[in-house]
Amino acid sequence: MASRAELQDAVMNDLSLRSPVTRARDLAGLIAAEADAIERGRRLTEPVVEELHAARLFRMLYPRSVGGDEVEPATYIAAVGELARHDGSVGWCVSIANSIGLFAPYLDLEAARRVFGDPRATCGWGPPNECRGIAVPGGYRVTGRWDFASGCRHSSWMGAHGTVVEPDGSLRLNNFGRPTLRTWLFPVEQARLLDNWDPIGLRGTASESYTVEDLFVPEEFTGMREDPTLRREPGPLYAFPQQTLYSVGIASVALGIARGMLDAFVELALRKTPRGTGRLADNAVIQAELARAEARLGAARSYLIDTVTEIYRRAGPAAPIEIMDRARARLAGSHAITSAVAVADTIYKAAGVDAIFPGSPFERRFRDIHTVSQQIQSRDAHYETVGQVLLGNPPEVFL
Repeated sequence: MASRAELQDAVMNDLSLRSPVTRARDLAGLIAAEADAIERGRRLTEPVVEELHAARLFRMLYPRSVGGDEVEPATYIAAVGELARHDGSVGWCVSIANSIGLFAPYLDLEAARRVFGDPRATCGWGPPNECRGIAVPGGYRVTGRWDFASGCRHSSWMGAHGTVVEPDGSLRLNNFGRPTLRTWLFPVEQARLLDNWDPIGLRGTASESYTVEDLFVPEEFTGMREDPTLRREPGPLYAFPQQTLYSVGIASVALGIARGMLDAFVELALRKTPRGTGRLADNAVIQAELARAEARLGAARSYLIDTVTEIYRRAGPAAPIEIMDRARARLAGSHAITSAVAVADTIYKAAGVDAIFPGSPFERRFRDIHTVSQQIQSRDAHYETVGQVLLGNPPEVFL
């Protein structure tokens, strides 16, 4: 009989032979079976979480130094899109967990391994707000509330962002002369999760609010992610600022949701015969709309993958990617989201009354993608920022 270590080695060897995209595709049946429970419970179900861990899909962007897989961005985009194709909340949570794992290179190695080294480790956090941490000997005293902590119900650690108040009451400044934005990490048990996530879409992401009060966070479990030159980990993947790959992940979720709608519509068109007409698939207007939607979605996906792949291949081991490359990645991601939403709207309209009922292949995806469209990564202002860079002007906001 094989030992436990031998069985674990066999599992790892099998995983290494199958790409993350294949592993994601293999979970399609389970995700479909659990989708209603994910929607009702407003969080990923335990069977789905277990299989995502087993397939190492939460660890695609984690550094190898903490037991991660450090996959290329193109592979990551494809894998997240494959998950989102079957359920938007699953793709979203995997994207967020991987994006947060990009903070590991900004921690000392021992602390990074404490937080991210466990094979089942994931971390949740919400975007920065006006909260502050007070600098004290050995660390910080943190109090505040943060929102939108996607995946917090299956996370082992939590994070929070805010400015630092020095002992004399002044704000700590960064190398650019602005108030520094620090990230504090702590075990999930030290946060109070508020169970207040009840949106129209992406309901299964458990993107809840959370609070901490006068929580001491040791210095080693804190860091700054706003300056890519501060990272400890070398390599082309971490030459991308965390925010850049975060936006790419959200774009891949949108592409996956729209792809799921498009696939479902093809199945519908082949069997549906609207009253008083012929088969939907034989309608010339539908044929043309489907072809345009396929081209638009495929072009957006290819543009996103080609852009980040080119940047990745040119990235050096130490220096962060240039502002122009950050702008190009941002543009490709924004374009992907815009295109995916447009395709979803086209398909929803073309599906007719089949799209309006709960449980249809269209209704939940329609709600999910329009929830993605409201997220900060989807705002139209990104086009203005990229345009500034393309015209040789410094961007007015951080890229």
